[in-house]
Amino acid sequence: MPNHKTPNVPDDSDLVPHASPLAYLNPEFLNSPDGRVLRILAEYSEPLGRFRREKIQDTVVFFGSARFDSLSEAEQKLTLLEKPDPAKPAVPEHPQAVPGGDTVQAAIKSAQAAVQMARYYEDARRLAHMLTDWTITLPGKRHRFVVTSGGGPGIMEAANRGAREAGGKTIGLNIRLPFEQLPNRYITPELNFEFHYFFMRKYWFAYLSKALVVFPGGFGTLDELFEILTLAQTRKLAKKIIVIVYGTEYWNRVLNLGALVDSGAISAEDRSLFTFADTPEQAFEALKEGLMKYHFDPQTAKAAAEEGPEIAKTLP
Repeated sequence: MPNHKTPNVPDDSDLVPHASPLAYLNPEFLNSPDGRVLRILAEYSEPLGRFRREKIQDTVVFFGSARFDSLSEAEQKLTLLEKPDPAKPAVPEHPQAVPGGDTVQAAIKSAQAAVQMARYYEDARRLAHMLTDWTITLPGKRHRFVVTSGGGPGIMEAANRGAREAGGKTIGLNIRLPFEQLPNRYITPELNFEFHYFFMRKYWFAYLSKALVVFPGGFGTLDELFEILTLAQTRKLAKKIIVIVYGTEYWNRVLNLGALVDSGAISAEDRSLFTFADTPEQAFEALKEGLMKYHFDPQTAKAAAEEGPEIAKTLP
């Protein structure tokens, strides 16, 4: 026989009315897989609103290693290792990066290399200062060619620092990582962004930039460099993007682009998509020449509207 159970119907006195949260104020929904599309849209709309308010038209993006210190910091760390303070044991800042063997000697060797690489921090700082000195004199109602970085330490800090020291606005597009990459202190507070999605961060790197300066770096720097070169090679963007690869000696050791040409993987003309530079002055002149040639019309600039950033168009 079927088991007809009497449903447990609550008494009216047990029913308590309550309001459900608004969907856009519901953290459980917003942080769920179903809310992902809203999180992605937020990382487009919120930065766009801030770029409009701050009158940012376009940018020059600096990429490079997050691990390079300023020259003074690198020299100080080396001094502490060579002549340690008895009250402060000489322990490497990143022990996982030190190979086996004599830990102190390995740390000293690493610190000596850091002093050598610190020149790139100082060059990025100087180049950003020079570029900002020039751009703040340009006519127009919006800020042109604003120095932008990934928002973290190293070369990113150097770029923001140089621009800040020149008295200009400077942008940091930071990414939230498990080991907490904190934004550096030189970013203009109103232009300090925090992203969860790498691809949305890359969107803002690519679509506001008119030029890219690539300092020595690791996987992340290589990723950004080749992504921009691929967009330029395939003519996916309806703009000319100036790419300066800084540090010929470093990059010739890291990359063998001639082998790509010899193998037919890229054409010889593809090597013209970027220019090498070895001094801040050389890089600045190349940037200035390219930006003025392809992206600056003084007559248009004087009459520029204030509605917001000039987002790059894509080809159909």
